[in-house]
Amino acid sequence: MKRHFSSRELFVLRNHIPIDTLIETHLMLPSKFSEGYFRFLCPLCNEFQTATKAKTNLARCFRCERNFNTIDMVIICKGLRFVEGVNYLKTILNNCG
Repeated sequence: MKRHFSSRELFVLRNHIPIDTLIETHLMLPSKFSEGYFRFLCPLCNEFQTATKAKTNLARCFRCERNFNTIDMVIICKGLRFVEGVNYLKTILNNCG
């Protein structure tokens, strides 16, 4: 298992897997559209006071005041370590192409 990743590899994983798709399809967090925003159940505080921003590919919980990128979401939701989380996302990216 690869333990070192280039900054380019990490950039691609953070930016080329849409955070909405990751949350809804792969992590299967409860989610909904509300007030024109994609909302998801925060994996830390279990509140729907969340939103995603396609431009930055980030998710935010306004209750926790926490931002999440794709790597953060996988690590938290799947209970993985960094290397395992990155490899999980690489699998998703490879299956999309």
